[in-house]
Amino acid sequence: MNFSQIDIGETHIRLTTDLNSHDLKRYVFDMRRDLKDHIFRYNEFSLAIEPLNVPDDDLPDIVFKMYESSGYADVGPMACVAGTISELSLDYLIERGSKYSIVENGGDIALVNDRKVLCGIYSNNEVLGNSIAFEIKKRRKPLGICSSSGKIGHSISFGDADSVTVIGKSPSLCDGFATRIANSVKGESSQDKVASGLECGDEYREFFDGALIICGENVGTIGKLPKIVETNEFSDGSNLGY
Repeated sequence: MNFSQIDIGETHIRLTTDLNSHDLKRYVFDMRRDLKDHIFRYNEFSLAIEPLNVPDDDLPDIVFKMYESSGYADVGPMACVAGTISELSLDYLIERGSKYSIVENGGDIALVNDRKVLCGIYSNNEVLGNSIAFEIKKRRKPLGICSSSGKIGHSISFGDADSVTVIGKSPSLCDGFATRIANSVKGESSQDKVASGLECGDEYREFFDGALIICGENVGTIGKLPKIVETNEFSDGSNLGY
């Protein structure tokens, strides 16, 4: 198994893969170039907090995917950027024959795994800490695990969630819906906040497999989630355990 880190601008990927040679760094560089070129021509793309109309241009894959996912999730395109980069990077590795790859980009994960994987849930919650994880069974199809928080990280969130994690087939969509649900985690008490997040998530239930909302002393779930297990705390903020 090969471990590496790819750092290009705001993109920080931690990669585990069964491939000995892949040149993913070049692919990510090219994706980011396409995205920056589009933002240069359409400045509102980087600023919008709501979906935008898709231009008639022949769009690069990353740009089209961000427009598409943000439209489904009712968020701005940049809310889907990390998950989209993870998703397209994983597709790139699978096309080159990978059966086991985990692409983590700022906590937004795309994976395919031919053996069991533990994915840590990093929320800094006062009750749960960072000592729980999803147990992901071996699978042949890609999976997205994406998180948003009103308290951790640099992403904009209008809610108060310690963390919202969304799991589904498309990491790009999961990234958008994690933001959308996290934005709705509001209320007088943590119980009210989680209830509000659950209500929002139920509106979009058809687009993902499941979601986990952690806020204060309350936890809520939507749909079908992997088994949650107790682990040693991921003290470095990692979302991955092996």
